[in-house]
Amino acid sequence: MVDHPRAIRLAERIQVIVAQMLDTRVKDPRLGFVTVTAVRCTGDLQHASIFYTVLGDAEARAASAAALESAKGLIRSEVGKQTGVRLTPTLEFIPDAIPETAANLAAALRVAAERDAEVAALAASAAYAGDADPYRKPPEDEADDTEGAVG
Repeated sequence: MVDHPRAIRLAERIQVIVAQMLDTRVKDPRLGFVTVTAVRCTGDLQHASIFYTVLGDAEARAASAAALESAKGLIRSEVGKQTGVRLTPTLEFIPDAIPETAANLAAALRVAAERDAEVAALAASAAYAGDADPYRKPPEDEADDTEGAVG
């Protein structure tokens, strides 16, 4: 999927049209809370991939996917009318993986925070393996001789 300027403009327009259609004209009871997250068009404007998310469980996602597939013709005809392109692109509805990815990322961040807390607790009760100041210092009598000498 190439990012041609015309394809980007058409994708943005298709996203608005599909969102309006789902809100106002598609009256399928299987259609849940669907959000159109992104649309990508091919460079030749022949195919549009519509990414969406559904609020709910797996059953709601499956029902919404079936409703979108059954309303694909109505949505495509409206896209053709409102965009005015010579050939109306074919539409493909793809469930977006953003919620699952966000959940996996949140879980990884939670595990990392727990490990950081464990390390901080261990560091708070830790003691030095050797002296507190591991650097060598000159003996006290040599330090006094260098201070008093005038050079």
